[in-house]
Amino acid sequence: MASKSSNAKQSAEEKKELTPYDIVCMSRDKNRPTAVKYIRNMIDGFIELKGDRGFADDPAIVGGIGKICGMPVTVIGIEKGVDTADKIKHNFGGAAPEGYRKALRLMRQAEKFHRPVLNIVDTSGAMCGIGAEERGEAEAIAVNLRDMAGLKTPILSLFIGEGGSGGALGLAVADEVWITETSTYSVISPEGCASILYKDPSKVREAAKELKMTAPDLLLKGAVERVLSEDGFSDAYFESLKREVYEFFVRKSEIPTDELVDARYSRFRSF
Repeated sequence: MASKSSNAKQSAEEKKELTPYDIVCMSRDKNRPTAVKYIRNMIDGFIELKGDRGFADDPAIVGGIGKICGMPVTVIGIEKGVDTADKIKHNFGGAAPEGYRKALRLMRQAEKFHRPVLNIVDTSGAMCGIGAEERGEAEAIAVNLRDMAGLKTPILSLFIGEGGSGGALGLAVADEVWITETSTYSVISPEGCASILYKDPSKVREAAKELKMTAPDLLLKGAVERVLSEDGFSDAYFESLKREVYEFFVRKSEIPTDELVDARYSRFRSF
């Protein structure tokens, strides 16, 4: 029987051999835990809060309040859904303008009550369609970027699958961005990039490589601060992540708000 250490070494070697497009496919795997599972495993006493107070509630974004290791927090997640009916309900994680406005409403509420914000990101991109454009998709995301930059409370964004374009960035103007080892974050999907830049959709693997969208590349470029070992998304994984998020918020809560905001702004200016 192989030892635990040899199994771990073999697993690490297998991951090392993955191509960027392999990781893209893994980030989209239907069996990955979605935002709702993260909330259930990490947030105690979660109470969902709905609506943007302007148009409607967007099921693609699930947000509310709860506690993490006893600390009150606001948590906002982009939910893809689990089975077919659930995916349709949540629009496959494609958030509408009202979803981003709901998220910002909850973040402003968090600032008012001095609660840190945990954003959980998993989306191929924001909702596509005439209705979304008519209701101001680009404006809603742009306002989120502007207001999150100056939000006077700690923000952590956690990427748990796909991080696609402005749909992901609309919840990612944070003090730090953490990403799991088989998640991605990119300005465009490799399929879209291949079609636009190469004029050849079959070059999706080349596009995935050139986009530098996988966790190691993102860490090297400074677009993320931490790469999280997924550990098979076990109970131990969620328990460890819960503790690490709590400790992050404790550290950031001790920083004067003006310094916190200045550091967040400087993080993005440095790109």
